[in-house]
Amino acid sequence: MEKLIPRLFKMPKQSFFLFGPRGTGKSTLLKQIYPNALWIDLLEPDIFRSYSSKPERLKEIVFAHLQKKTIIIDEIQKIPELLNVVHFLIEKKINKQFILTGSSSRKLKKTGVNLLAGRLLKKTLYPFIATELGKKFNLKNILTTGLLPLIVSANKPLDTLKSYIALYVREEVQMEGLVRNIGNFSRFLEAISFSHGSILNTSNIARECEVERKTVEGYITILEDLLLAHRIPVFAKKAKRAIISHSKFYYFDVGVFRSLRPLGVLDKPEEIEGPALEGLIFQHLMAWNSYQGEKNKIYFWRTKSGSEVDFIVYGEKIFWAIEVKNSAKVRLEDLRALKTFKIDYPESKAFFLYRGEERIKKNGILCLPCEEFLLKLNPNFFQDSKNF
Repeated sequence: MEKLIPRLFKMPKQSFFLFGPRGTGKSTLLKQIYPNALWIDLLEPDIFRSYSSKPERLKEIVFAHLQKKTIIIDEIQKIPELLNVVHFLIEKKINKQFILTGSSSRKLKKTGVNLLAGRLLKKTLYPFIATELGKKFNLKNILTTGLLPLIVSANKPLDTLKSYIALYVREEVQMEGLVRNIGNFSRFLEAISFSHGSILNTSNIARECEVERKTVEGYITILEDLLLAHRIPVFAKKAKRAIISHSKFYYFDVGVFRSLRPLGVLDKPEEIEGPALEGLIFQHLMAWNSYQGEKNKIYFWRTKSGSEVDFIVYGEKIFWAIEVKNSAKVRLEDLRALKTFKIDYPESKAFFLYRGEERIKKNGILCLPCEEFLLKLNPNFFQDSKNF
């Protein structure tokens, strides 16, 4: 049996939600860490029918397994009513740890059920990051197939990736009745792939899909609820220049982006490779920030005059400005936006990430190979970065 790749995600000792898109390895990780847990898999048809018809059956099962200290309910969004039963059991102080996994928060929010606020932590598991893969991390391959554990472990990653997208559209969107017209939604998934790493313009996407703007806005919310995409806001704290107000859009995994982004004869490689690399950095920053307790916020910066920095990581101890370029050399014009940002925010630490092999410093900006940055990005990165 192949040895499982260790994850940086740390399991809380108390009860918690564990969210994450399908294929991120939630079940695999939990089975590895809690081999003796009472496991309730709501993806199993007979189990789903049993609990959907009688949610309070969970009480009977838990009290019949008092020796089990951990109860795991997989894909809790399938039966949100179970949350009320979990709440009851926690109130009874029966000394159990409940772990509730989910690949969507939409149905939980929509039904307005008790989300156990303050009683269960909310955690997220992301695709692999470079430090988890170590020597297995191959930047060139990853930029094509992504970092979903389901895809990384597949014999035919590209074929599995196509099936993965179809699975989500069929099971999470169509079967749950999240959209009325699955054809429109499928076109939307492709159309919005052109916005990956870019300012989000819902009007343009609506015209491309031939649907109303409100429909596109609803589709974007569905992607966010399914944890398949993220929007990041512009950094405007103590702004000294006129700043735009629109958000930037990213799919949660570079492989998913590449699978959805159509490639035509008129497309130049850099039109896809650049956003792919930028998205890879973004998904690493998201995972890194989450695994150390959401201590920072992730933004981008863009002035109305056109100066843009890809990522601003801002927190009590961290203030980074990060520019990403899919180039083998560092050109002075590539550093212009970072220099402008540093003028406005001299407290920030500026990083320029590129596809070269040298670590160099220009105009107070540390230029790092992307691979080096990604392989060093771990929960202790802040301490390590003091040496840069």
